[in-house]
Parts: sequence; C-alpha cells; structure tokens
Amino acid sequence: MKTKFFALLLGTSIVLTACGGGEEESADNADKSGEVASGEAEEIFQQNCISCHGQNLEGGVGPELATVGGKYNHEEIEDIINNGKGQMQGGIIEQEQAKAVAKWLSEKK
Repeated sequence: MKTKFFALLLGTSIVLTACGGGEEESADNADKSGEVASGEAEEIFQQNCISCHGQNLEGGVGPELATVGGKYNHEEIEDIINNGKGQMQGGIIEQEQAKAVAKWLSEKK
C-alpha cells in the first residue's frame, strides 16, 4: 500500500512540475512596472513550455516553434499563448510573461 501511495505521489509531482508552476518566480521576473524583461523570455519558456514544444523548439506534443515567427506575428503569438489554440490551453503563463515570450518567439524565423 505504501509503495502505491509513494508511486502516486511521485507521479503527481512529475506531472505538476511539467505543467509549469513558477508563480513564485514570476514576481521575481517582473520589474517594478510589472513588465518581464525580454531577456528572461527564454527562461520562462524553459520553465513552462518545453514539455510540449521541446527544449530546442522542435515540437513534441505541441507544434515546433523554431520558425513560428515566420508564420505568426508578435500579437498573434501572444493571443495564442493567452487564449490557447487547438490542444493548447490559454493562460499557462501570466500575461506580461506571455508578451515577452511572444516577442522572443516572433523573432524565430
């Protein structure tokens, strides 16, 4: 019984880690105006998005993003991050973080 409980606990913690989190860090990533520095966009992506889009933007469960800037502009990418599209849920990251990540991804062509 204990083995099953610990396996369930471990599995749950892995799933929750893969789904993002980092809300405590989001306050640290925001400057006094509430905006996220664009240099931190890749770090936000690494913490929240690689489980579906791959460490090198190669895709996996979600589509590849290595050339997403050639298909969508900054505003369209931000809209997808905030509102979701297809299997992707919206609101996975804070709106200010979404703005920075969208800007970073729009440069990937």
